[in-house]
Amino acid sequence: MDFRAVVLPIGRYLVIIAAAMLIPAFADLAAGNPDWKVFAVSALCIGGAGLMVEAGLSGPTPDLKSRETFLLVNLAWFAFSGACAVPLWASGLHISYTDAFFEAASGLTTTGSTVLSGLDDLPPGILLWRSLTQWIGGLGIVVIGILLLPAMRIGGQQLFSIESSEKHVKPYGRVEHFVRRLLSLYLLITVACASLYFMAGMTAFEAINHAFTTVSTGGFSTRDSSMGGFDSLVIDWIAIAFMAISSLPFLFLINLAEGRRQLELQQVTWFFALAGVLTLIIFAVTRVNTGQGDFAQFTHAVFNVVSVMSTTGYATQDYLLWGSFALSFFFLITFIGGCNGSTAGGFKIFRIIILLSFIRSRLRLAVRPNRVSPAYFEGEIVRPSTIDSLLIFSILYAATAAIFGLVYAAFGLDFETALSASITALANVGPGIGPVIGPSGNFSSLPDMVKWLLSLEMILGRLEIIGGILILTPDFWRE
Repeated sequence: MDFRAVVLPIGRYLVIIAAAMLIPAFADLAAGNPDWKVFAVSALCIGGAGLMVEAGLSGPTPDLKSRETFLLVNLAWFAFSGACAVPLWASGLHISYTDAFFEAASGLTTTGSTVLSGLDDLPPGILLWRSLTQWIGGLGIVVIGILLLPAMRIGGQQLFSIESSEKHVKPYGRVEHFVRRLLSLYLLITVACASLYFMAGMTAFEAINHAFTTVSTGGFSTRDSSMGGFDSLVIDWIAIAFMAISSLPFLFLINLAEGRRQLELQQVTWFFALAGVLTLIIFAVTRVNTGQGDFAQFTHAVFNVVSVMSTTGYATQDYLLWGSFALSFFFLITFIGGCNGSTAGGFKIFRIIILLSFIRSRLRLAVRPNRVSPAYFEGEIVRPSTIDSLLIFSILYAATAAIFGLVYAAFGLDFETALSASITALANVGPGIGPVIGPSGNFSSLPDMVKWLLSLEMILGRLEIIGGILILTPDFWRE
């Protein structure tokens, strides 16, 4: 194990995080808020630590092998969450480091769960830092999802390797070239989103913050009432559009922007089809239960379905007030998630497609045992090894959600809160179900140990579970 290959990149990226802290420092300085000093000192300390790591491990850039990659991705999530928590902990919020770490982990993983209230009155630096952690985290998630997880062959991700597949190598060439393309597109979508928010009535500061958290499908807001605080159908539809766009594979978006042959169309089609069907279901049931069936209610239905499916977690209304069906409905769609290679979390659309195709093939074989009936994805046969990987992931996903839910219940949480907290953390959605952690609540009242475990679960969700479990096995450390 080459630990230098693991620690050196973490040191370099800590310097980038420290530089990002100067942005909220300037925002607070311009507003006359004393917390600018907190961000400046935090940037100095964390940036200094990163530079010390670089200086101490200077030399040729080491090669990352499989084990080093696994360990790097794991340690990076915890190291960066710990670093991003420092200014929140030292600021005028007067929160514990537990709460600060939870908020930072929720930001970087783009989960969007929060322990903070009174957002409307918080200083601009804190609000901007929360939004920045989600924007930075969203970009990192796409890079990890496209470049690293497929190479790790986790949960069927090997289908999306851009280095082993000829159809991807030709358009994108070297990894550095692809990352530049990705960053350019990510910035372009963010600027477009912020511009439209501003034209729709948000202030420039609100537009920038919400663009950061929309494009990253993170869901942090500058208001306690989230998007509902703006009371604007135009803003709602802008958010719907960009939440949906950010839930699509970024490889697909790059192809679309550059006029190349479209890839991964099946995921895109299924995402919009599922969103459309689910919207019609919840709108129809809500109309029957509440008698509300105007365009505004339809907008709320579309918004909340896309918000949960994209794992953004914004809210225009507390959908738990729509009746008992809505509670069960949104609880179930928390599992779905967006497309692979996007900023969205969750189980992912491609896994649903392959599992359904696999079930169909097994049913056909039950009727005609001699028939060859493989599972398909994007018109190609899915290898048995990929199916095995996906089935293992599915079992671990369900088991992880259940086990963590039981642990939370052991700490005194009611069943509804415990299970929904576990699922929303693992799927990186944000709000849970029920009066405590639902769209109108937050996570501040939960025990500290539960917050630490939820932070771990958020990170496990972004590590696709297996990536986090593997480093705990003896075989991983055996030379």
